[in-house]
Amino acid sequence: MEPMKNQLWTDKPRNFFGLAINFTRYIITSEKFITRKGFFNIHEDEIMLYRITDKKLSLPLTQRIFKCGTITMHAKDSDTPTKVLKSIRNPRAVLEILDDAIQKSRQTNYVQGRDMVGALNYDPCGDEDECEFE
Repeated sequence: MEPMKNQLWTDKPRNFFGLAINFTRYIITSEKFITRKGFFNIHEDEIMLYRITDKKLSLPLTQRIFKCGTITMHAKDSDTPTKVLKSIRNPRAVLEILDDAIQKSRQTNYVQGRDMVGALNYDPCGDEDECEFE
């Protein structure tokens, strides 16, 4: 496949030995985060970067041995509220690329952090129970 327009980063998840032997590809463009899966039938899932609200980096020992890590993203997206990038190479560098792209996308679309409050599926407590405020 040809490279996408404004592609900033692309990689495949790694297996236990740090090898990229699968049919999943993660792509960061200047506007979207795309997950492409499949060989014969290709399925793509897109998240607009300005909708990403939180990121978490996980570095288990088995992944650190091969310079890999897992990034978990939370987004205000009804289709995919949580996206996990498993076993990607150089996760801290990818997180920096993602941070920069998210900030630029928010500036381009005139979205600020406070604009995301009240968005779809927003739960300030993070659970199903009633919130208690002091």
